[in-house]
Amino acid sequence: MEIGRVNPAQRLEDQGITGLGKVYYNLLEPALIEEALKRGEGTLGQGGAFLVTTGEHTGRSPKDKHVVRTPDVEDSIWWENNRPMTPEAFDRLHADMLAHLNGREVFVEDLYAGADPANRLDVRVVTEMAWHGLFSRHLLRRPALDELDSFAPEFTVINCPSFKADPERHGCRTRTVVAMNFARKLILIADTEYAGEIKKSVFTLLNYILPGRGIMPMHCSANHAPGNPVDTAVFFGLSGTGKTTLSADPARTLIGDDEHGWSDKGTFNFEGGCYAKTINLSAEAEPEIYATTTKFATVIENMVFDPHSLDLDFEDDSLTANMRCAYPLHYISNASDTALGGHPKNIIMLTCDAFGVLPPIARLTPAQAMYHFLSGFTSKVAGTEKGVTEPEPTFSTCFGAPFMPRRPEVYGQLLREKIATHGATCWLVNTGWTGGAYGTGARMPIKATRALLAAALDGSLNDAEFRKDPHFGFEVPLAVEGVAEVLLDPRRTWSDPDAYDAQARKLVAMFSENFAQYLPFIDDDVREAAIG
Repeated sequence: MEIGRVNPAQRLEDQGITGLGKVYYNLLEPALIEEALKRGEGTLGQGGAFLVTTGEHTGRSPKDKHVVRTPDVEDSIWWENNRPMTPEAFDRLHADMLAHLNGREVFVEDLYAGADPANRLDVRVVTEMAWHGLFSRHLLRRPALDELDSFAPEFTVINCPSFKADPERHGCRTRTVVAMNFARKLILIADTEYAGEIKKSVFTLLNYILPGRGIMPMHCSANHAPGNPVDTAVFFGLSGTGKTTLSADPARTLIGDDEHGWSDKGTFNFEGGCYAKTINLSAEAEPEIYATTTKFATVIENMVFDPHSLDLDFEDDSLTANMRCAYPLHYISNASDTALGGHPKNIIMLTCDAFGVLPPIARLTPAQAMYHFLSGFTSKVAGTEKGVTEPEPTFSTCFGAPFMPRRPEVYGQLLREKIATHGATCWLVNTGWTGGAYGTGARMPIKATRALLAAALDGSLNDAEFRKDPHFGFEVPLAVEGVAEVLLDPRRTWSDPDAYDAQARKLVAMFSENFAQYLPFIDDDVREAAIG
């Protein structure tokens, strides 16, 4: 009843998981696609891509994510941001899920989380669906075949979309649940086919474990100069700020597009692949990512396609605007073979300011960098959500609040210490609006943003003359070659300077109100960098 290659001392039955039907261990991509097609899980697309839909859930369910409240984590979890679950409720959920799987076939993938062998985590992913195994092989890192013979999982993820939780019995919010038990080294996922839950549950796991080892986990993309990993840059940013686009520079080597660690040795990718949004993706703007959508084993999630030609529709968001493709990192031609980089020389914090207040680039002191890192600012714009009639600020601390099990100051302090130790230069880059707020102004020219980033990364921007911003206190260059000077002074881009001043005061107040929650936990210099 077992197929595939596995450490004979680390089968599921050795973990107390018994009574299953056939178990498929560590199938490779062709076999996983074959099994997925047999089960009707999706459609074989052009070039051998695998096309799937995920039903009701087309994105993550952050409100259904729980951390089990055990004594070992009681004092280290940020409970205001993480829903608790009792150990007893988790045990019932685990037992009921395994009973549900009794007699069913499952797929097991033994994988690494982390490109640095000294700091990686060995993770076993157990799934009901073959394509979830395929997705996991893309997004985590794949051991060599002979490494499977000695693989011993440190944590196990059990993903069971057909199981529906009982909120009363299992201590959860709805029938959908993602439950993390650090003491039992188990993650349980139920009643959702959205594969991103697997990826982000492992990221959350690393976000808890690695700070205890002095490693900074980062929700960021990263690249380095060709042949020179010492010249590494990381790009923090929330959705829509340009994190993937700006780091995917053909003139630099891509380390990864989403999740990284910063250890005493340097930067390392957590993942072995990419999970890119495909809405409005084009061969002209993103040729390499676009090309992956017709490559063998790429998982195409929730995209509308022609049933006869299998042509993908990159504009039809009738299933979801969150349509994506998942593919291995080596599908990108300038991707790093090792997924390792040096200590970041430059740290870029991306924001999409729909208020039209922030300059296109600003240099931050270490204290200011911690302030903006803890703030994690971007903005929603009118029409993006029901009821949004003017720009609304979004503050997602550390540029990834849903994945932060520890208090934000833990990550902020780690970042600050590493900046101080390794001398990184920090920049705030606004890819949002200029010349007015959303609806009046215009989006920051991408050509200008790229020119400013190029100047920051090659070091020439450090030689520029700077002014101090009167509202935020950071330094803004007066002139940069290839960039219109007026763009560097947002107030000058507005037809009504008084209206700009009013908008700036409004945004400053929003920052201050949000940051008040961190004031009891930070040092004096960061408090002084805070706006107020």
